[in-house]
Amino acid sequence: MVQGVIMHSLGSTILLLLVILCVVLLLEGAAACSGGRCELGDRCSSEADCGSELYCYNCWIEFAGKRCVRTTVADPFKIADTSLPFNKYAFLTTHNSFSIRGEPSHTGVPRITLYNQDDSVTDQLNNGVRALMLDVYDFRDDIWLCHSKGGKCFDFTAFEPAIGTMMEVEAFLSANPSEIVTLILEDYVSADHGLSKLFDSAGLTKYWFPVSSMPRDGGDWPRVRDMIRRNHRLLVFTSDETKQRAEGIAYQWNFMVENQYGDGGMSSRACHRRAESLALDNRTRSLVLVNYFHTVPLRVTACVEHSLGLADVLRACHAAAGDRWANFLAVDYYKRSDGGGVFEATDMLNGMLICGRDDVRACTVRSPF
Repeated sequence: MVQGVIMHSLGSTILLLLVILCVVLLLEGAAACSGGRCELGDRCSSEADCGSELYCYNCWIEFAGKRCVRTTVADPFKIADTSLPFNKYAFLTTHNSFSIRGEPSHTGVPRITLYNQDDSVTDQLNNGVRALMLDVYDFRDDIWLCHSKGGKCFDFTAFEPAIGTMMEVEAFLSANPSEIVTLILEDYVSADHGLSKLFDSAGLTKYWFPVSSMPRDGGDWPRVRDMIRRNHRLLVFTSDETKQRAEGIAYQWNFMVENQYGDGGMSSRACHRRAESLALDNRTRSLVLVNYFHTVPLRVTACVEHSLGLADVLRACHAAAGDRWANFLAVDYYKRSDGGGVFEATDMLNGMLICGRDDVRACTVRSPF
């Protein structure tokens, strides 16, 4: 008897929950706009509902339903101009840009590794990403992109030969003659001039920003307009100190400071340097990189973290870097947010760097190109 009452009560509860769910779904559908007229934050049901530079996404951890969220950075070169030094702009950066969910195995062995991004490098660049973090390894008598440990690539940690991604970068630079791309390499390549040969094969050397033109002792970089005019639109940094002398590839720590990566870099209470970097407030390095991603990438929580805690971390690192705003903001799953996300954060960085405002769209054009 008691069991029957409990079962009846449980069934009624489940039925009530289903009814509530149906009502919520009906209300959401009724509230949704359509035909590309939905704006940022509006409810939506499909990509077609959202306006330009928005897409329909459900940050389900907030139980808010599908909403139109941003997909790209406001272009500071167009909104303000290109008259400032390169180190006076901020650039959205993807961590392990090549580590893409759904990327098929190119070794014939199922991949056992972690993933950091949802879409292709080409899509990342088209959505406003301007710096790529890539891990390069000697593998199968070639240079591969690999998400591994201990400086060795294996069949089950390999993604693809690096030439494919480098050709994506070349295609983007060719199609966008006023854009600049930065590559930050975690470099395990020991093949003689292996990286130089890779860049040459991909057709990237014609865009090369020479180490000899990079500032020493914390000076300003060339103006962006001059970099574009000279076609010095590809900056490459390596973690291997020997490559600067041997191949003319800039050693990252000669030009940049960086906060701790992984979980240690996601707290707004303090912003500490990573082990390889000089102190964040060392002004002999004129570029500042802020990492904002977990040690183990968490796709499911990225939307909330990009929407709530990011700005506070950027402010903490601004203080730690001697009142210098980040030039590079490195993230996993860059498109995930409940609204503006990492795009809004990059707009804030550019606004503060260019005109001291918290949104680059509040800056005005400084001078004609």
